[in-house]
Amino acid sequence: MASVFEATAGLAIGYTSGSSVTQSTDKSTGVTINAASGAITLNDAALAAGAEVSFTVTNDKVTASDVVLVNHASAGTAGAYLVQANSLAAGSFAITVANLSGSSASEAIVLNFVVIKGATS
Repeated sequence: MASVFEATAGLAIGYTSGSSVTQSTDKSTGVTINAASGAITLNDAALAAGAEVSFTVTNDKVTASDVVLVNHASAGTAGAYLVQANSLAAGSFAITVANLSGSSASEAIVLNFVVIKGATS
């Protein structure tokens, strides 16, 4: 697991290492990234105006009780996409990307994610 540092004297809580992966084929193609944080570069396949697509992220650091945060970090048109993590399970989660723009978009956007360890009891 990536190392963690504590919040003290103005420092943020977070990971000091992560990983990255690039999606192949199209925006529905699953990826494998076994890290607690990282970046996923999506394929530049077209996503129609108003459309959404989901893909599976296989990740051995994730459990069903964790929280995964994801955001549109860079590349592509800022504000044109809505992204969310969902369907958490042991070893995987899904990311859904929606095109909020009024036209088709063919951009290889970069998503940042972080796994926050959780517990249910």
